[in-house]
Amino acid sequence: MPSPRDTSASPDARLDAKSRRDLLHGSLDVLVLSVLADGPQYGYAIQRKLRDAGDHDVKAGTLYPLLHRMEQDGLVTPSWEKTTGRPRKWYALSPTGQKRLTTRAADWQALLARMQAVVLPALRQVAAYPELPRASQPSTP
Repeated sequence: MPSPRDTSASPDARLDAKSRRDLLHGSLDVLVLSVLADGPQYGYAIQRKLRDAGDHDVKAGTLYPLLHRMEQDGLVTPSWEKTTGRPRKWYALSPTGQKRLTTRAADWQALLARMQAVVLPALRQVAAYPELPRASQPSTP
């Protein structure tokens, strides 16, 4: 995925990458809580699962501050374990985190339904009438 700051990528590709990053940023908390619903994980394992689930690579500089905030908010419970030769900080979903996940997942499902109610008919319209002028194209009288 091209970086939004990559000047070698086309403007559309940079905008697309920025749009995906912004969309991910707004949903990263529910994604992390969802990963932790499978059981305790350490930071790199969370990062890897998020990467494997889609085309977004969540940087450590984004993930670890989020985990720290989640810890402060009581959404995750940390513990230190030395399982692979070096201590790792593991994160588990707390009861408060379970409630937040349930609420946020329901919010996302409702948002998705609202988005589909607007976007899907628009896509059908565009597919049915591809000759319609687009906002980026000047219409001719």
